[in-house]
Amino acid sequence: AAAEQALREFPSPESPGWTHWAHVNESKLGKTDRQAFPPAIGAIVDELQSPRFVEILTRLTGIEGLFPDGRLEGSGIHQSVRGGFLNVHADFTVHPHHDDWQRRVNVLVYLNKDWRDEYHGHLELWDRSMSRCVRKVAPAFNRCVIFTTGAGAYHGHPDPLATPEGMTRKSIAVYFFSLAPRAIARATAYRPRPQDGPVTRIGIHLDALALRAYDAAKRRFKFDDRVISRLLGLF
Repeated sequence: AAAEQALREFPSPESPGWTHWAHVNESKLGKTDRQAFPPAIGAIVDELQSPRFVEILTRLTGIEGLFPDGRLEGSGIHQSVRGGFLNVHADFTVHPHHDDWQRRVNVLVYLNKDWRDEYHGHLELWDRSMSRCVRKVAPAFNRCVIFTTGAGAYHGHPDPLATPEGMTRKSIAVYFFSLAPRAIARATAYRPRPQDGPVTRIGIHLDALALRAYDAAKRRFKFDDRVISRLLGLF
């Protein structure tokens, strides 16, 4: 019932407040402002950050000291329209505003009814060598995916969505951290797939270099993605 209500409330791509992540390696929309979430979505996010759920997550993963990011940096709600994609990558390793917060676990809840394989958009989990996709997971309605993150935890949905016009890929995301005073900060690391051609590989590499500079600026000046989204909107 909670998932049904969250789907009914899910904001349209045309509604205000979306951050636009649009560059060579991804094309999607995101909202991180908890206070702007519709009631059912806000309640789900709150439950996923509750002590009760953190305890469940700790037992499931075996990782002690987990805690959520109340700012929802990079998480919250996500949406991709037809043609949207997210290239295979390993997530940033340390929170951009807290040098001792090491990223450990991703929790994703999908809100997509009647999803077909031909729409693409499956979550792909790749091996550490980026030689093969180990598993594909359809973003089916009310499905929850939980996985640990790290330098070799490559994942994404790299094939552009082929959904009917007006149908989007919707999800709720919450990221979890643990304290690690000596954690090494790395930006999101995008990687080409074996089948990607030379032009695609060059584009992924150059875009990744730009993202490293952007990540360094975020850490230095402590701004969030909404700032760069507004700046890009001017152009």
